[in-house]
Amino acid sequence: GLIALGAGGIKPLVASFVGDQFDSASKHLAKPVFDAFYWIINFGSFFASLLAPMFLRHFGAAVAFGIPGALMLAATFVLWLGRHRYVMVPPSPPDPDAFTRVVRTALLAQAPGQARPGLWLAGAGVLAALAALAMAPSLGFVIALCLAIVALIGGVGGGAWLQLERSRGRHADAAVDGARNVLRVLVIFALTTPFFSLFDQKASTWVLQGNAMAAPDWFHPAQMQALNPLLVMLLIPFNNLVLFPLLRRRGVEPTALRKMTMGIAFAGLAWIVVGGYQLLLDGGQALSIVWQVLPYLLLTFGEVLVSATGPEFAYSQAPASMKGVMMSFWYLATTIGNLWVLIANAAVRDEAVTGHIASTGLSVDAFQMFFFAAFALLAALAFGAYARRYREVDNYRAA
Repeated sequence: GLIALGAGGIKPLVASFVGDQFDSASKHLAKPVFDAFYWIINFGSFFASLLAPMFLRHFGAAVAFGIPGALMLAATFVLWLGRHRYVMVPPSPPDPDAFTRVVRTALLAQAPGQARPGLWLAGAGVLAALAALAMAPSLGFVIALCLAIVALIGGVGGGAWLQLERSRGRHADAAVDGARNVLRVLVIFALTTPFFSLFDQKASTWVLQGNAMAAPDWFHPAQMQALNPLLVMLLIPFNNLVLFPLLRRRGVEPTALRKMTMGIAFAGLAWIVVGGYQLLLDGGQALSIVWQVLPYLLLTFGEVLVSATGPEFAYSQAPASMKGVMMSFWYLATTIGNLWVLIANAAVRDEAVTGHIASTGLSVDAFQMFFFAAFALLAALAFGAYARRYREVDNYRAA
């Protein structure tokens, strides 16, 4: 609980704080700095993945937990020492044209001779959220709560979209246009959730597959996790120094949305590969764990295109009063991505579902791997189609 509270307080705010250091004149520097920010995160992850198991094995849990705790305390002190060296954007004052007020006006406003379909949709979302919470005893609290959040955001957001023009005249045109843009960005975030469904399973499903593969006695399959941050540290400079300049010379601009579209697709390809491996393992063929390097490479390439790009995109699209909130929605996409995994895992415990899977000739593991691959590839198609119609805005503060 404390870790979740701390991460929830740090993640959306530190990404917003990074963006606050730039304005419209220096925004071209924000993209490489956000990449560097993600690179540094993986620098820490790489050494933690290698050293934490060693500390645990040789010195016990107190040292393994104590060292990162002490480093976090030291980092907090260093940040405090440098607090006067940063751009400190003050919180926005209460705004009568704030996003939530525009949404509320849109939902509640009446137009002569017109129904209020948006209000009905928002009400349906609230009822669906309550129904999901009521199913907690059968679904489990985590699944029920996540479903309730999805229903609430979908119902209220969709309802506001249907009636947003009704808030025009009661709120400034810029505020209404900003609210519409926030809702459009939330669709972008929703379409990235399949990527996180696939990405976070590298620490679970892929480790379980690694347990069935041949490896040296001294090597634990979970140690393959260190390969991911190592590849991130290699791929980010490769993309910025080699790949993206090459694409620009060929007349292809690697925009944020194009990067994210390809990133989701590469995650799907990675899962096609691990699904192929699972077919071989189910057939009794021995495979070395070294073969997992290929899907790790594909998945990590997708990660740097999605996860390293998303925070800067979210910051640039959010109105000044919505920077932190928009970032929180971006990280909520990870939660929703894991929700789809929870639902899929719950479904395969049903006898009717497992019977259908058996009729395909695939094991449950292989079926789920190909299912998630198809899930991501379809999401990439939908993301690309939506991105073609999306008009990016520039919400960096004025120079």
